[in-house]
Amino acid sequence: MTKKKATPQSKRQAASASPALDNALHDIQPGSGRTAVSEAQREQSGETHQHIKADGDHEDAVAHLTDNFGHRISDNQNSLKAGARGPSLLEDFVLREKIFHFDHERIPERIVHARGSGAHGVFEVTEAISELTKAELFQKKGNGCPVFVRFSTVAGSKGSKDTPRDVRGFAVKFYTETGNWDLVGNNIAPFFIQDAIKFPDLVHSVKPEADRGFPQAASAHDTFWDFISLMPESMHMIMWVMSDRALPRSLRMMEGFGVHTFRFVNDEGKGTFVKFHWKPKLGMQSTTWDEAVKISGADPDYHRRDLHEAIAAGDFPEWELGVQTFDEQWAAKQPYDVLDATKLIPEEEIPVRIVGKMTLNRNPDNFFAETEQVAFLPTNVIPGIDFSNDPLLQGRLFSYLDTQKSRLGTTNFHQIPINAPKCPMHNFERDGLMQTMVPTGRANYEPNSLAEAGEDGGPRECPETGFSSFRENGERNDPTKKVRARGELFADHFSQARLFYLSQTANEQAHIASALVFELSKVGIDHVRQRTVAQLRNIDADLAKRVADGLAIDLPKATKPARQPVDLGISDALSIQKNAKDVLNGRKVGILFAEGSEKKVIDEMKKAIESKGGTAMLIAPKVGGIKVKGGTLEADGQLAGTPSVLLDAVALVLSEDAAKKLTKDSAAVDFVCDAWVHLKAIGHDTGAQLLLDHCHIPQDAEGVTAAGSVFVDNAATRFYEREPDVRDLA
Repeated sequence: MTKKKATPQSKRQAASASPALDNALHDIQPGSGRTAVSEAQREQSGETHQHIKADGDHEDAVAHLTDNFGHRISDNQNSLKAGARGPSLLEDFVLREKIFHFDHERIPERIVHARGSGAHGVFEVTEAISELTKAELFQKKGNGCPVFVRFSTVAGSKGSKDTPRDVRGFAVKFYTETGNWDLVGNNIAPFFIQDAIKFPDLVHSVKPEADRGFPQAASAHDTFWDFISLMPESMHMIMWVMSDRALPRSLRMMEGFGVHTFRFVNDEGKGTFVKFHWKPKLGMQSTTWDEAVKISGADPDYHRRDLHEAIAAGDFPEWELGVQTFDEQWAAKQPYDVLDATKLIPEEEIPVRIVGKMTLNRNPDNFFAETEQVAFLPTNVIPGIDFSNDPLLQGRLFSYLDTQKSRLGTTNFHQIPINAPKCPMHNFERDGLMQTMVPTGRANYEPNSLAEAGEDGGPRECPETGFSSFRENGERNDPTKKVRARGELFADHFSQARLFYLSQTANEQAHIASALVFELSKVGIDHVRQRTVAQLRNIDADLAKRVADGLAIDLPKATKPARQPVDLGISDALSIQKNAKDVLNGRKVGILFAEGSEKKVIDEMKKAIESKGGTAMLIAPKVGGIKVKGGTLEADGQLAGTPSVLLDAVALVLSEDAAKKLTKDSAAVDFVCDAWVHLKAIGHDTGAQLLLDHCHIPQDAEGVTAAGSVFVDNAATRFYEREPDVRDLA
């Protein structure tokens, strides 16, 4: 008999929970236990077995490896065979279960937004808005709830890269006391299409082409631009996607939008239209196109790693939740339709009112269980928040529930912990594939009178506190007509596209034009290029000419717009560069050093960077202990594996001998040259001047300074005035 040691009850699973836990698997499955022969064979084959010691604590159920039904496993390295070199036996249910689960441990990926990164956090109300909504969450300042957020790219598969030119999903699940509220949006305010019936066509066009299966996670191909050139309603969104908004520096540095017009409903039943905004506390920042391409090669998980590491380090990302609210009378006076998802409301017209703050403070414990299995539903709203008649939103209300059933395999996907509400949930829904709850009693229907017989009659509806839809259906609409049509103002496809383009800095406009040239250069069908440029003429004549010149084609005549565009002025809120925050918080500064570098200079710079909230990363040709003047330093990253595209600014602290040696190292040359062409601050000591000269970097250039306090102040800034000298923009 094996000697048993006493175990505290807290370490044991109660015997009544599963009697099978008391049985070692060798008692159930012959030939799988500890024998002299099997021990000898293990020694011969050199396997690593991590097992409970023979005289260990066998009452500690948690410590013992089991199958999914609680049977303890004695050997997890060898399948059951008919002889040491014989065939495996069908009766080996440990092998079969393990392989069976492995074969099915991947679920169908999302058709769009497949590649995602998630995090847990908290939301806190900073201003009560009870006059606008009866939502319990917003009744009092200081109210809050847990949240789970999933950021994603749209076009690529879940195995694609983090940094393509693409829309980013920004989905937030609020676990409120009155149920889950899912605010499922993007980092771009408008959308491509106005009606959900076009969504399959849009996605089919942007996905890898059907006959060849490429390109992956890219819109620069024939089918996408063929669709876009025939869908003028997409041109506003195209301005955003061709802008730097589609190339975020970090998930922590991008805005989020609810896209649609929703509705607040207060206690009196009064409805108020609302658009939701997320404003990052770190401000917005983007990469350049060349930088994004190189990042994808250096670290395809760049955004995922950045988010994970920031949270792990305690640099918790924060966003403010803002709302734009307005009534039907205001909406009726606008030159656009507020129910049109391809439009936005300029912040100069209705300022964003900040009502809450979200902080992401915990990484997922398990990527699959949480980030992959989380299911967002636009239909998840709480009393006080309701829908509008936006035809794109109306289609999403059906689509999301349908797709979650397809992905997660069961109508009971709401029971998966990441999807389950954190408030009580009671109804009469029973059974279904993978039902994990165990309802008791006979009440699986209502109305019922079982309570009168002393039984549990189940939950009951509540007209006072339950969700009830907004009753009015005016909205300049005749509900007695059945039509396949859109509102008259939906036909203006270019006014807001022009608003966005003209609101950018000259540098940002050049980025948009250059992105269009790049994308359309990948299009092999000539008339698609021509038609797209013809659409651009309705946005801005100069933009169309720059793109035509970049493609070396004649400027085509403008397409006739369905509705003549109107001038909406300029909105500075639409520009990243006009709203940048030059702070080091959340940003990473690389310090390149080598043998003979000055340790004192490096230590002082590291301290200065960290005092401003940045992260200093030491980079050297070799990792490990490197002799420097004043001691020894260990590098955080090896030069060849840590290119400057992964950093926000770089400093070079080198001896003349080291700098001369590095002029012959392509990784060092690329490190400096890329920092220069990506418009980043560069700091250097006198010894590093040889390397700068080799890279043809002017000593008096903007953002190139001595490796001291001025450099640290510059480190959060991009020097866009440098750009005409480093690349040819359209």
